[in-house]
Amino acid sequence: MRARDTDEIGEAAGLSAPAAKRRLDRLVASGAIRGFTAIIDPQTLGRGTEAFVEVCCSGNPPPAELRRHLEGIPEVIEAYTVSGAADAVLHMLARDIPHLEQAIQRLREAPVIDRTESVIVLSRLLDRPRV
Repeated sequence: MRARDTDEIGEAAGLSAPAAKRRLDRLVASGAIRGFTAIIDPQTLGRGTEAFVEVCCSGNPPPAELRRHLEGIPEVIEAYTVSGAADAVLHMLARDIPHLEQAIQRLREAPVIDRTESVIVLSRLLDRPRV
């Protein structure tokens, strides 16, 4: 983290830069802050097509097995096991609809996946930083 960043954090928190740095270091050491992230606009990388895909599995595969299949599909940027009719929900990014279709086809080739249902994002209404 740059000194300028701790200056800004300190100012926002009403602390001096050194005091802000000490508090930040303690939060990192305690594990409350696990890392720092660059926020990248997918559009600038040519990944303008976004979708959420519900996955229904055949049988009852453990989450680790499903994860192994998903790790090989780079278009899957987030994956969650969920309650309800679907077994998992995936967030996918692709260049365009044909690229998304190819990625979903690769997803369906996994032996643990029985079927998928996709919803394509038209526009983002909110995009808040994660807590």
